[in-house]
Amino acid sequence: MEKPVTVGVAGAGRALELHMEGLSRFSGIPVRLKTVYARRQEQLDEAQLRWGFEQTTTNFDDLIDDPEIDIIDICTPPYLHVVEAEKALRAGKHVICEKPLSGYFGVPGDERPIGKKVSKRIMYERLIENMETLRKVVAQSDAMFMYAENFVYAPAVLKAAELVRAKGSKILYIKGEESLKGSSSHVAGEWDKTGGGTFMRTGSHPLAAAIWLKQQEGLARGEVIEVESVIADMSQITPTLTDYEHRHIAAHPNDVEDMGTVVVRFTDGSIANLVACDTLLGGSKNVMELYCNDAAINCNLTMSNVMSTYFLDEDCLEGVSLSEMLPAKTGWNNPFLADEILRGYTDEMHDFMSAVYYGHEPKAGFDLAYKTTQVIYAAYLSAEEDRRIYI
Repeated sequence: MEKPVTVGVAGAGRALELHMEGLSRFSGIPVRLKTVYARRQEQLDEAQLRWGFEQTTTNFDDLIDDPEIDIIDICTPPYLHVVEAEKALRAGKHVICEKPLSGYFGVPGDERPIGKKVSKRIMYERLIENMETLRKVVAQSDAMFMYAENFVYAPAVLKAAELVRAKGSKILYIKGEESLKGSSSHVAGEWDKTGGGTFMRTGSHPLAAAIWLKQQEGLARGEVIEVESVIADMSQITPTLTDYEHRHIAAHPNDVEDMGTVVVRFTDGSIANLVACDTLLGGSKNVMELYCNDAAINCNLTMSNVMSTYFLDEDCLEGVSLSEMLPAKTGWNNPFLADEILRGYTDEMHDFMSAVYYGHEPKAGFDLAYKTTQVIYAAYLSAEEDRRIYI
């Protein structure tokens, strides 16, 4: 391309903020932020003022119908992802899709709440049907589908992949985790809004990174390494707390899990153990550990110890952000520095803009999005039926 990559964004919430922070950190590829879409005008006004979009709209079709827009960045809630991605691809637009790709959000006639009343087998089967339909649209389109999985683009994970490829290492065991004290979203506890609980919201990150790292190993070694099976345990623990015991935890699950452990077995016999919970105090924990035949590699995305602060009070710090999910700035803290870089958003958005501008495939595409979501729902099925699920 010779002209700027012109971007339209669907959604004006937290995902938009993360993607725009990532975009703001690199140069070299001309990017034009043309239109942002959302349902609430107050959100749109704030997004336009902060990020410099040329215009706003409350009609998603305005993104579809604009011949100048090259990419539609889907930052809406998960239940809209597949519908919006399909419309965009059919219109010839490249798609960036925030995680997760999809989920089960209920159909007319479902008994409520669906997380407790609808079997996970039905959810799994409907999800696969839904994603297979989108797979056909992706295959038929000349446009690219780019999966916004920031763990894959975190500098530490990218370096780990580089080392594994260079040495031809065998990854024997992976430990991955993203945990925090709960979500700030008021709908995070409702299955019909989020498609799952903490493992859907946060466990999807280390899971996708584990799948991608094993793919990188396979490419270096001339092997095809796939997910063979999954076994999982999901639980809801915070409702057992008294109001006083619950005072520091933000999780309020209705019909979703607030903790999950998933063990993935790959076709080469290696294993990944992935953990996500809404019961971790002290900030957001994002880690990947690789046990290789010739190396040990630890990736600590957060919390880093690049900087430490100690405050006795929070005077004059109201508008200053130190760390995600910490309730106070007093005492000792490890501030997040260049968080959008360390957690992968900058390299992610650079890869996507570069893919469209120069015409190369992105690191994270539809197959990773599909496989990650499939494994998550296989894990939900495993936990409900108390058995191993083969992919």
